[in-house]
Amino acid sequence: MRYAETGFHLEVDLATGNIERVETDPKLMELFLGGLGTSVKIHWDRVPPETKPFDPENLLIFSTGLLNGTPAFSANRTVVSFISPQSELLAYPMMGGFWSAELKYAGYDKVIFRNKSPKWVYLWIKDDKVELRDAAHLKGRGSLETQELIRSELNDPNAQVAAIGLAGENRCFTASIEQSRSSSSRLGGGAIMGDKKLKAVAVRGTKDVHLARGAEFMELMKGVTDYINYRNTHPIPDVMTIMSGIGSPQEMVHTDEKWHSESFAWGNARERRRNFWTPEIDKSWTKTQLSVIKRLISCFNCPQHCGALIDRPGQPRYMMKCFSKLTYAMAAYVDDLDFSFRIVQRAQEYGVDGFSTPQILAFGFELKDAGILTDKDFEGCPTDKEGRFFWLLDRLVRREGIGDVLADGTYWAAKRIGKGAEEFAHNVIKKHEQLPIKLGMLDPLYFLMYSTNEKISITQIEGNWPQAAFATREQRERFVQDWPQLPDEKFKQYLLEWEPRGEKGIPHFPTPEMCCEIVDWMEMLHNIDDALGICAGMASFCLKPPYHINNYPKLISAATGMDVDRNELKRKVNRSRNLHRAFNNRRGMTRADEKPPKDHWKHRFPELEEKLLSTYYKHKGWNDNGIPTRARLEELDLGYVADDLEGRGILQNGQG
Repeated sequence: MRYAETGFHLEVDLATGNIERVETDPKLMELFLGGLGTSVKIHWDRVPPETKPFDPENLLIFSTGLLNGTPAFSANRTVVSFISPQSELLAYPMMGGFWSAELKYAGYDKVIFRNKSPKWVYLWIKDDKVELRDAAHLKGRGSLETQELIRSELNDPNAQVAAIGLAGENRCFTASIEQSRSSSSRLGGGAIMGDKKLKAVAVRGTKDVHLARGAEFMELMKGVTDYINYRNTHPIPDVMTIMSGIGSPQEMVHTDEKWHSESFAWGNARERRRNFWTPEIDKSWTKTQLSVIKRLISCFNCPQHCGALIDRPGQPRYMMKCFSKLTYAMAAYVDDLDFSFRIVQRAQEYGVDGFSTPQILAFGFELKDAGILTDKDFEGCPTDKEGRFFWLLDRLVRREGIGDVLADGTYWAAKRIGKGAEEFAHNVIKKHEQLPIKLGMLDPLYFLMYSTNEKISITQIEGNWPQAAFATREQRERFVQDWPQLPDEKFKQYLLEWEPRGEKGIPHFPTPEMCCEIVDWMEMLHNIDDALGICAGMASFCLKPPYHINNYPKLISAATGMDVDRNELKRKVNRSRNLHRAFNNRRGMTRADEKPPKDHWKHRFPELEEKLLSTYYKHKGWNDNGIPTRARLEELDLGYVADDLEGRGILQNGQG
C-alpha cells in the first residue's frame, strides 16, 4: 500500500484524447517527496530544453502535494508547472481551495497534459471515470462563470473546477487559472491552458488517503493545533499587523493597510505615498471593506480565514484573496477602495494575474504620458482614472489594439514598442513583473532572495526571518525568547546583533555569509511546503509558523512510513531545488539574469552585490555562473544531470 500519495498519475494526450492511469515508481517519492519536487523531475525527463512555451511538447502538470488530502491543516495547495511564456523558464504558480484534495480523493497525485487539443475541451475526473468533454459552449465564458456552468452540467455542486477566462483563451502572458477561492496566477499558466484548448479541469473524489502511522500523525497534529490556537490569541508584538498572526496575509480580516499603502509603490511601481493613510482614508476604507464582505472563508482543512466572499450590489459574488485588494487601486492612483472590489471581480472573470496586470495597465498609461504611445493607441479611452483602467483591461484580455501588445507583459511589450519603452519596463526580474516596491538602502537578504529564487516572486522565498531589524535591543530579545522554529540557535544571535542602522545595519549586516545561511533556510522551507502542498501562510511565509523544520520530518515520517530526519529532509528538497536550477540553466539562465531592477533600491552597492552572489553560489555548491557543480549534483544523486550539462557544454570539467 502507498501512504500519503496515491501512487498514480493521470496522463492526458490532448491531441488524441487518450487518457491513461499510470502507476508511479515509489522511489520518486523517496527522492523528491511530491508536489513540486516530483513535477520538476518529470519536466527534466520529458521536456527538452529546446521546447518553447507554446510548443505541443510543453507539459502542463497539475500536482497535489504529499500531504494533500491528509488531516494536516492547510495542506491544500495545487502546484501547476509549465514553461512560462513570460520568463521562458520552468514556472510553478500554486492555488489553494479544494481542488488538490479532490484529486487525491479521486485517486491521483498529478494530472499531466501533453500536446494540444484540436477543439475546446474540459477534463472531468470522477474517481475512476475520466473523460474529455466538449467545451465549445464554454468558449468566451468567464473563468468563474465557467466553473458554475460545469458544475451545473455535471449536476455536481461539489465538483472542484479550475478554469480559464478570456485572457487564457487569448494566450495573454499573465493569464491565470481560477479555481473557487484561489488561483494559479503568476507567469501565464492560463495562457498554456488556452494554447492547448483546455478550458477547465473538474474533479470530484470519494476515495481514501492512507497514512502509515495514523495515530502518531494525529498526535503530532494535536501539537500543531495547540500552537495555532495559542498564536491566534497571542499575536507577535512589534511587527506589522498582517505579519503578527499566521496564515497568508489576512487582508480580508484586517482593514489597516497603512504599511502596504505607504511602503509599496503606486502606479507603474514608481513612487511611495508616505502620508497616504490618513484618518479619513482609514475610516473610508474600513467602511468599504466591511460593507462588501459577506463572510470570511478558508481553503480546504484550514483554520484561518485568508479570503472573503465579496457581495457588492450590481455584480456577481466572487472570492477575494490577499493582495489583490490593493493592486489595482494603487496602480491606478484611485483612493476609493470600492474601485478595487469592482475591477477585481472583472479581472478574475477574465482570468488574469492580480500582481502583474495592474502594473502592465499603469505601464501602458505611463507610455502614453511620455508620448511613446499615442492618442490613436487609446482612441475611445475614458479620461478618468477608474474608467481608463477598465477600458484597457478589456482590451488587454481580448488582445485588441494596444491591448494585444500589452498582453505579453511589460518586458516583451517594451521590446515590441521600442522608442525608449524599455526604460519604463523597470520592475522585472527574468522578464516577470515583481511586487511594486521601491526602497532606500540595499537589503542584502532581499537582494539574494529576489535574484536567485526559481519562483521569480519574492512572496515564495521570504518568510520566517523578520523583514527588517527591530528598533530596540529589548524588542529583539523578546522576539528570540520563544522561537522553536529555528534550524540552528545561531540565528538568534544574528537577530540580536541586527540593528536598524549603523555598522550592524543594512547593507553591511547581516554579513554575506549570514545572508546565505538565512536565505538558504527560507528557500528550504518554501521548497518543503511546495513538495508537501502546504500553504506557505502556515509555514514558510509567516513568522514563527505552526509547521517548521523541527516538526516537518516527524509528520512526513508518520504519514509515509519513511524515516526522515532534518538532514534527510533538507537533502530531498535540495535535490529538487538543484534539479530545477539545472533545468533553467539548460534553458539558458545564468548569473547575468540574477539581478533585481536597477531602481529597486535608491542606494546600491555593486561590489557588495557581486560578493553576495558569489558567496551564495559557493554556499549552494554552484559555480560562479550560478550552475550546480558536478560535485554538488553527485552529492544529491544527480550525476545524470551533471552528465547532461557537461554534454551540452554548460559545465566543463564539472565546474563550468
